[in-house]
Amino acid sequence: MCYYTSDVACPYFLPAELRVHGLDRLSAMLPLGDSWTGVCTADPSQPWPPGENALRACNLGYARGACSRFPDDQGPDAVRFAIRGDDGRCVSISWVAERDHHPFAHGSLEYSLAGQCFRESSPRVLAGQARAYVESYLLRKSEAFSR
Repeated sequence: MCYYTSDVACPYFLPAELRVHGLDRLSAMLPLGDSWTGVCTADPSQPWPPGENALRACNLGYARGACSRFPDDQGPDAVRFAIRGDDGRCVSISWVAERDHHPFAHGSLEYSLAGQCFRESSPRVLAGQARAYVESYLLRKSEAFSR
């Protein structure tokens, strides 16, 4: 059962640091659960720290045609995440990469709470986004229980 879902993030955005965190509905609807700073990896040989204006597209996805760094290829436009389960030891998430609002690729990951890592390997950017997503989820969960 999915009880925490996100919108989408740019598939080339590697989150680095939580920028804005909040319990309001708008923050919760951001693709990674919150607003993040990070690095654009659209050109892996030249990682680029996006400025304030570009971060919006990085955090929201679907920047093809709007971002000058977005590759003109047949790859995905965005990535979406959803929590599938949380048993107190492991957080299970599903992810879907999208192209033109249609599924492009999909999979699932399991995050070990004790080890603070994913149990399986995945591409660096996807793993970074999934980690940011889980961190935002865990922040919301702890804040909700402390109320």
